[in-house]
Amino acid sequence: MNAHDLALIFGDGRMVFVTLAAGMTFNDIAHMLGDACFGFLGINFVWGLYCVILSWRRTKQLKFRSHQDQEEFLNELLPRLKSGAFDEATEMCEAKSLRALPRLALTVISNRRLGYDGLREQVGELIQRDLMGPLEQKMGWVATTIKTGPLLGLFGTVLSMIAAFGRIGTGEKVAPHMIAHDISIALICTAMGLATAIPFSYILASLNIRSRELLESVGTGMTHVLSCFRPAKNKVAANAR
Repeated sequence: MNAHDLALIFGDGRMVFVTLAAGMTFNDIAHMLGDACFGFLGINFVWGLYCVILSWRRTKQLKFRSHQDQEEFLNELLPRLKSGAFDEATEMCEAKSLRALPRLALTVISNRRLGYDGLREQVGELIQRDLMGPLEQKMGWVATTIKTGPLLGLFGTVLSMIAAFGRIGTGEKVAPHMIAHDISIALICTAMGLATAIPFSYILASLNIRSRELLESVGTGMTHVLSCFRPAKNKVAANAR
């Protein structure tokens, strides 16, 4: 069945299809799309790698290098907040504003008139929207890359096998190397899809661990920062417990 026969089946109004694909059989189209799957697999891999790099750099930028560095920062910041030296605390946070914790502390200092409950609610929204939101978006794309890789590989495999069996089905004498070429493309597509999914699965697991560590460290730090703005009565009650 060629393009002209397909056009007759679907109606004379589809002659544009005949014009675009004149002289091409379905096997030719399958062969062409099978080759194009290499490009789709390459685009999928590059996009996934791009999202991985962005996620890795963002977690590295927002998190302190070690737990000790964060403790040293808090040991210098908290006494200033408790004593009401907000100008000094602001300068200290601005010096490390690339990190998530100092950036959130700046927001707390500038909006300290909201009170403890208002600050706590605002910090929760900022952590979810500005901190974890972009990370989850990029890691979601990495997960999509992992799922799409094998599917694209399978799609290329099916199309290449259709092209290979289509050559045999013509009844003409076909050179073995032509069949082997189509089958090799099918296997390569499958391998490329798996080669994308397997390493990216480990990378995504590592990114999830890093983002969870970032969230825990920021949450712990902000608990200490917000405690400086807790009303005196609540502080006494907390100490009594």
